[in-house]
Amino acid sequence: MKTLKNEKGFTLVELVVVIAVLGILAVVAVPRFINITTSARTASVNGMAGAVRAAVALARSQYMVTGNMTATTVSMDGTNVNVTAGTGVPRSATGGIDVAVQSFDGFTYTSGTPSTFWPTVGGSATCGLSYADGTGAVTVTTTTC
Repeated sequence: MKTLKNEKGFTLVELVVVIAVLGILAVVAVPRFINITTSARTASVNGMAGAVRAAVALARSQYMVTGNMTATTVSMDGTNVNVTAGTGVPRSATGGIDVAVQSFDGFTYTSGTPSTFWPTVGGSATCGLSYADGTGAVTVTTTTC
């Protein structure tokens, strides 16, 4: 087998082709990464909505089990949750749904009418959920997560 003494390294054409391929990959990968971030935030908001709905169902169930339809608190795991008398739906004021959910790490809770849960990073009025005090309804908004 015969080798030439001038065969060393890459040619300029080979280097240009490799750089062009890397540029094309970067153009394709960056938008997909941005979309993954949006999808992850949307999934996180939907997961929190499920947790809030489950907390409402558990509080109402515990309220019904006690049998006292005039009570304004219900004990969940040794912690009192403020509820609406007659329905057992957790209140949106502090000590209500925020206590029933127990953990909302990664979210910012604001009590009020309605109460809101926004992702700590990237949350806004168009990326989060609101909780209605009287009915226990959860409204999810993920238009611009």
